[in-house]
Amino acid sequence: MAVKKSSTPNRGFRVADQIQRDLSELIARELKDPRVGMVTINAVEVTPDYAHAKVFFSLLTGDPAETLQGLNTAAGFLRSGLFKRLHIHTVPTLHFVFDRTTERAADMNALISKAVASRSKDGD
Repeated sequence: MAVKKSSTPNRGFRVADQIQRDLSELIARELKDPRVGMVTINAVEVTPDYAHAKVFFSLLTGDPAETLQGLNTAAGFLRSGLFKRLHIHTVPTLHFVFDRTTERAADMNALISKAVASRSKDGD
């Protein structure tokens, strides 16, 4: 007899992925807050009960603290927009987190380039 696996974990990933896509679109097209500029939604983590979602974002330009404040101010508006787009019973409360991964990667690349450049100078 075959045992059917629960699709709940996969559903959580699908919901998080859909929230990521929809939020990106809502922020780019409908959010008019001047504090929120070029925001990239890097990831979304949804709790198992779909009550809360951590939304990780990065910036192309602008002040992270100001953008975070703007996003938190607009969280209700964004949640309302998600409610219209998502077909789930509970739309999670949004919690925005500035993601420094891109920044750190750029810093690491700069350090590596510097090390390579100094090593090639030493070799000459």
